[in-house]
Parts: sequence; C-alpha cells; structure tokens
Amino acid sequence: SGTNEKKIIEVLSSRTSEQRQQIKQKYKALYNKEMEEDLKGDLSGNFEKAVLALLDLPCEYEARELRKAMKGAGTDESLLIEILCTRNNKEIINIKEAYKRLFDRDLESDVKSDTSGSLQKILVMVLEATRDETQQVNAELAEQDASDLYKVREGRWGTEELAFNVVLAKRSYSQLKATFQAYE
Repeated sequence: SGTNEKKIIEVLSSRTSEQRQQIKQKYKALYNKEMEEDLKGDLSGNFEKAVLALLDLPCEYEARELRKAMKGAGTDESLLIEILCTRNNKEIINIKEAYKRLFDRDLESDVKSDTSGSLQKILVMVLEATRDETQQVNAELAEQDASDLYKVREGRWGTEELAFNVVLAKRSYSQLKATFQAYE
C-alpha cells in the first residue's frame, strides 16, 4: 500500500480534534469518499485503531467505547464508570447524542439493560447530566453528606442507597472532594 504512516502520524497528532474534522471534510470534498474507509484498507492493528480514534470526535469515540463495553456477553462495567463518571454535563449530553446517531440506540436504555443494582441507579443518574458544576463548596452540606454516607455504610439506612447515589451523581466535583475530606 502507498500509505505513508509517518506522514499520517505527523499530520493527525499535531492537530486539534476540530482541525482533524476539517481535514476529514476536505478529504471527502476532494475524493468523494470517507477518509476513514480509505485508511482502514491501508492500516492495521493498534496503529489503525489509534488513527481511527483520532479521526472521531471525542463524544463519538466515547460512544463507540460504551457500545463495545455493552455489546455481546458480559459488560465492561469499569469502562462504563471510567467514561460516564468523569465527564461533565455537556460531554454526557454529547455522548448520548453521538450514541443515538451512530447506533440508533438509546444509551440510557442500553445501560439499564446491561447493568443492575446500585451501579445501574448511579449510572442512570449520571446520564441525566444534571451534576452541579459550580465551584463553590458548602461546608455544612459536605458534613451532612459525609454523615449520610457513613450511615449508609454502617447499614443504618437499610438498603436505601438513594442518598448515596444522589451525592455521587449530582454534587459538583469540588463538593464531593469536601465531602470525602469530611468523611475521613
């Protein structure tokens, strides 16, 4: 094949995601075909995976990874957690939209059918994309949340882990940090 791998690395790795999207559009305009399809035939292995990942929008890449994590037998729960629990509200919304666009499936429905129990509840809450994104920390709330989390852990709330899930899925990251410090 006539693919210059060094040139591909040089061009794609030195551009932003937005610039790579523009390159893809220009390629399609010039050659009337998708850049990814041409590269798929010429590349292989992890190099191919890396190049194709670079050509995706971040939300598309994450949607593909989530689909892989839930497709077939078994679910890669740690990947679901890694992607969904580390994104802000806008990123979650973009991932959900990309998932729908790429697979014509609803991400929340797939998460519900592939997970269960506490993990399912917290991931569904995270997918609502309603986490507080302010930076202010309410010290009293941190103390109260820490106390509630302790009670849940001690089993004094029976199986009622809703409060626990709300704290983890809805509080801002700075508020969570304060809560965990208060918990210690």
